[in-house]
Amino acid sequence: MRTLLQVDFKFQGPFGEEMSHLLKKLAESINRESGLVWKIWTENETTQQAGGIYLFENKESALGYLEMHTARLQKMGISEVQGKVFDINETLSFINKAPIAS
Repeated sequence: MRTLLQVDFKFQGPFGEEMSHLLKKLAESINRESGLVWKIWTENETTQQAGGIYLFENKESALGYLEMHTARLQKMGISEVQGKVFDINETLSFINKAPIAS
């Protein structure tokens, strides 16, 4: 069953285009993660937060990625990483046009 992962953490920037430029190689590498379907990058300069919403093929892939990504962020000096894993109600999500089809 496809699984949604939400990751949030305090982040002091950069944001916007500068973030896009500096983290392009990281974004490209994420595409090679096991079980990843897609990622939406999130950022809020006002609240100094960043993160992402991910869709994985299964819960095991999502949990494995969360563990690896938390360690990577901690190496970058980000100490508090919030990760939440959700099952998806596909029936209701399809009604609202969610991009989760297999």
